Amino acid sequence: MTPDDWQKSSFSGFGDGNDCVELAADPDGIRAIHLRESDTPATHLRTTPTPLAGLLLHIKAGR
Repeated sequence: MTPDDWQKSSFSGFGDGNDCVELAADPDGIRAIHLRESDTPATHLRTTPTPLAGLLLHIKAGR
């Protein structure tokens, strides 16, 4: 099951362009997060908050 309520990253800028990352909570009520690239919305990743936080820390550190 895929989420219906995707949120666009604030870093992606404004407008309706297809150049952003989107996040959504798991619709099954499981503590999971879905991520997708807006130009390929049918493909998405599912993770939990802890690994996502680690990924974001590495990205911010330039690794």
